[in-house]
Amino acid sequence: MTELIFRDEGYARSCPARITAIDERGIRLDRTVFYPTGGGQPGDTGRLQLAAGDTVAIVETVKGEGDDIIHVPAPDAVRPAVGAEVTAEIDWERRHRLMRMHTCLHLLCAVVPGAVTGGQVSDGRGRLDFDVPGAALDKEAIAARLNELIAAGHQVTPRWITDEELAARPELVRTMSVKPPVGAGRVRLMEVAGPSGLIDLQPCGGTHVRNTAEIGSVVIGKIENKGRQNRRINIAFAE
Repeated sequence: MTELIFRDEGYARSCPARITAIDERGIRLDRTVFYPTGGGQPGDTGRLQLAAGDTVAIVETVKGEGDDIIHVPAPDAVRPAVGAEVTAEIDWERRHRLMRMHTCLHLLCAVVPGAVTGGQVSDGRGRLDFDVPGAALDKEAIAARLNELIAAGHQVTPRWITDEELAARPELVRTMSVKPPVGAGRVRLMEVAGPSGLIDLQPCGGTHVRNTAEIGSVVIGKIENKGRQNRRINIAFAE
């Protein structure tokens, strides 16, 4: 299985690694900073730098079995050899934008009551779907509260609990469409907290910024009606 450096250190931009396997799906490494598509967050792009000087462009990262991570090379990329030593390097600017938006969506969960029925993190924008009546959503009020939480500079930290502890606290699971990353014996929670107490706490395997101030100002786009009580809130960075 691949050592998942991004799980404990979302700010790691590169790492030395060794190619353990190559097949039609892509390249596997013994360790990686590349986050694979999952939980509404796109997989990382970047490059593998070979010792001989060649570069393998990575256009997508996806999950394999268990903690196996598959790095998908560009169609015309150099084909490296199994056992080769490489430096795995992500497109950091893109990753950081995804981290900022993913954390922003956690704050949106704290602002809007109701279960989350779907969501997507994208480069510079994102969305969450909520099971709430339309009359409960005030676009201006949501934008004001969300930007207030961002500007306050709240700390964002991971916590770990066991699968059994999560099962005993079902209220921690806000997302109906994505199952928590259970099965390994423990589950990572992302906690957003400030001087006045807890703001958000829920299971999440994605990458996040350390402080909400890193997110920057955001704007609320269209609030769409996606069903009888399903409302989609679209968000984008203000810059």
